[in-house]
Amino acid sequence: MAFDHKTRNLLQNLVSECRRLLDAEFTMQLQELFGIQPTGAIADLARLTHLTDEQREVGRLLRERIAHLQAGHPNTGTKSATTAAESVQRVIREQAFTVLNRLAALRLSEERGLLIECVRQGFNSEGFQLFRQSAGNALGNTYETYMTYLERLFDELASELGMLFDRFSPMGLLFPRQDALQAILAELNGAGATAAREKLGPDDFARLWQADETIGWIYQYWNDPAERRKMRDESAAPRNSRELAVRNQFFTPRYVVEFLTDNTLGRIWYEMTGGETRLKEQCRYLVRRPNEIFLKEGETAPEQPKQDNLSQEELLKQPVYIPHRPLKDPRTILMLDPACGSMHFGLYAFDLFEVIYEEAWDLAKSGEIPPGADESFSEFCDLISEASLPTSSGKSIHSSIHPTIRSKEEFLRQVPRLTIEYNLHGIDIDPRCAQIAGLSLWLRAQKSWQRLNLKHAERPTIKRSNIVCAEPMPGEKELMKEFVEREFPIEERPIFLRLLQTIFDKMQLAGEAGSLLKIEEEIKTAIEGARQQWQAGRERPEFFDPAQIAKLDNRGGAQQELSAAPLLPSSKITTEQFWEQLEQRIYAALRHYAEHVENGGSFQRRLFAEDTARGFAFIDICRKHYDVVGMNPPFGERPETCENYLQRNYAETVGDFFSMFYERALLLAGSRGKVGAITNRTWLGLPTFEAFRKNVFGKLGCIEVAADLGSFVLDAQVETAAAIIDRNLRIDGRALWVRLLKTKSKEAALLQALTSANLGHRHETVFVASQQDFAALPTSAYGYWMSKRLIALYGPENSIGVRAAEVKQGTATADDFRFLRLAWEIPVVTIGLTSDWAPFAKGGEYSRFFDDIHLMICWKGNGREVDAFPGAYIRNSSFYGLPGITWPRRTTSPFGPRAFPAGCAFGDKGPVAFPKTGVSPYVLLAVLLSCPARLILSVRLGAGDDAPGSASRSYEVG
Repeated sequence: MAFDHKTRNLLQNLVSECRRLLDAEFTMQLQELFGIQPTGAIADLARLTHLTDEQREVGRLLRERIAHLQAGHPNTGTKSATTAAESVQRVIREQAFTVLNRLAALRLSEERGLLIECVRQGFNSEGFQLFRQSAGNALGNTYETYMTYLERLFDELASELGMLFDRFSPMGLLFPRQDALQAILAELNGAGATAAREKLGPDDFARLWQADETIGWIYQYWNDPAERRKMRDESAAPRNSRELAVRNQFFTPRYVVEFLTDNTLGRIWYEMTGGETRLKEQCRYLVRRPNEIFLKEGETAPEQPKQDNLSQEELLKQPVYIPHRPLKDPRTILMLDPACGSMHFGLYAFDLFEVIYEEAWDLAKSGEIPPGADESFSEFCDLISEASLPTSSGKSIHSSIHPTIRSKEEFLRQVPRLTIEYNLHGIDIDPRCAQIAGLSLWLRAQKSWQRLNLKHAERPTIKRSNIVCAEPMPGEKELMKEFVEREFPIEERPIFLRLLQTIFDKMQLAGEAGSLLKIEEEIKTAIEGARQQWQAGRERPEFFDPAQIAKLDNRGGAQQELSAAPLLPSSKITTEQFWEQLEQRIYAALRHYAEHVENGGSFQRRLFAEDTARGFAFIDICRKHYDVVGMNPPFGERPETCENYLQRNYAETVGDFFSMFYERALLLAGSRGKVGAITNRTWLGLPTFEAFRKNVFGKLGCIEVAADLGSFVLDAQVETAAAIIDRNLRIDGRALWVRLLKTKSKEAALLQALTSANLGHRHETVFVASQQDFAALPTSAYGYWMSKRLIALYGPENSIGVRAAEVKQGTATADDFRFLRLAWEIPVVTIGLTSDWAPFAKGGEYSRFFDDIHLMICWKGNGREVDAFPGAYIRNSSFYGLPGITWPRRTTSPFGPRAFPAGCAFGDKGPVAFPKTGVSPYVLLAVLLSCPARLILSVRLGAGDDAPGSASRSYEVG
């Protein structure tokens, strides 16, 4: 089944119906069974005498979960009723999406032959029938037996997918009762309300679950579009991390993922192997210049002559010198998606890593290490050359390929595990991403093992993944103090308490800032100070609350023995090593604390330990440097909660989320790293992005390849551009641009353009330009498609304001319904600038040359009533009545200048250009409507295509 628009609509309806069922079921369960109201009111558990012992335990855990969420709520202490209600709603939401994700995962797995049938036929599924035959009636009725059967499946899968299937997770405390469960199973299998509405059967739904994209679209469609619209209506900016996540879930088309990944990860391996790789055939969108020259280690490119007069065809065929890129151990080639969602970039990168690992094996086994190879690749060669190598070999990279690798076949079995455990990293602010992204990669690994004909018992165990959810550390400060007191010796408590307090405080913005939070920088100073004080033996209690330290010291009897070694105050220890020691100690202590308090029955303490461990996992990912960063980051307004932090830390790019993500990605990329992203294309030309163009792309890295895609790419009314930025590229390096603004067939056009360029034939959409070329343009706009001659004309001395006209903004009434009328509502005798009503130009629909002035503005006493109205203003009234050229200020249509007749007033949304003496208004109108003028304007505005449905742009005064 192709994932076309019809298929996506089907899945959207299915997910929406399942969410409705689950929300209703769990809201009812909380009220009827557990005494927890949607308002946040919670009954005393002791009064709920109808509960079984098992239900009573669940009720206790739910109350501790809600208390834990309230403790970490940013409004704690100010809006207790609101925070309680929001915490209850979050619990319902968490339980609902966890159940749907689990059942969807089983459905996807059985359709791929990874599990025996367990969900497809509900209670009649083959796997359940076999289980029931052995269990008999010992486990209760059919529903109770089926629930136990699913729990056994969850436990089996939890060893590799704990984030999703851990039955003791706080997000998996509830399970739908029989009627709700059967309704959900009917939806998943094509026998429910969705199938009836769409007039489809089980076979159609079975094909839906066979598609690789299904899990990503489930993630996309969990949130109701109406809910998203309501959020935007209520607030222009996201108010919390959930709103930020909901507003920015836009599924990246596969061809865009391929284009960005081919030219980042694929390109890096292509350069490491000197072009000798299968990826140059497999990566359809990989850009390879017709005349590439790979430099050897230590070799530099020769000085290039000036080539100002070359045509685009000649520029395409010029030599391109590729700096030497050392071959690396494939496990050290790291990729990050800092806004990963369902890990769409990682899924495609998985395909490329399989080729990279296989070719690395072949190179290592060839006995000839390429000149200039990185030391890590030499270690990789040593590692796989041993018939039997213990995992504690002491290599700089964990020697966990496998203890007994004897053949290429055995090595390839390990590649899916290695890819997940080493190469792919993801961060998101939505907790669902950890479930969905982890499941996506796990299913992708199973697909590889199926292709190798490995039985389940033969498949390596995936012990960890690098997908994290950015969220604040737990809010229970008392538990943090208790944790330090229980788990560390008296003499070490001050240093650990100080560091944990710093980290907990700095992590408060993680939910809204996500990977933009520079947590590694935030704690660096604290770590260095602690290290120096520890080395000097001068840890001073006065840095802390004296009463707090005394309290800890007086209760030393509660201290637990730890197997981890104490801190080593060596004078030679680095800050990095000191931090690693601290981390190891804290992780060990958290594990001990969680196990200890769980035996004591405190679920909230286990939540504290788990949330803290997840916070440190986020810090670990932020501390690494990556060869590749691939992303579809959020864009638009930023939450007020992190406004001040972002202003301080992203002064050059704070204008939009996506530009901040570009800056952050380039800082996370290594010195030879590449960043690939699809974003709003406004950074190409808008003056507000001048600092971004000069100081981010110009200094942190330069564009190597870009596709100017325009509209109709994402499920949003936004014009997009996909760009690859190379950290090592110079500003005079020639980038290859593809301009696809005028076609809806983006995928085919992009492939055709790049295929032709690789063969040395310039497609009409391909341009070659360097960022240095754009320096002559005002605000350094990226007019990559502009000729040298056109760029030369783009100067302030040629502006309309200097050469041809005065451009003015007019009146804003602040209440159009009160002050404006349609022309036919007003008697002709009362119309005119000296009468009660004046003709009023206020933009209007797209119309070139002429459009009727159909509005009238109340103009008694020269607009005295308007001018006195609160919020209204009258600007440039001395120009009212003069002829000129007007246009709609903000529109999704092309620039639409038209005649502005004498005798009229004009508004802020219908500015006017008044010709200077000697300039004919007819000539000015003709010039403004000419192709060159429109082209120059499009660069100035960063505007893309003019097709219906394009994103809005503003033709502002100035």
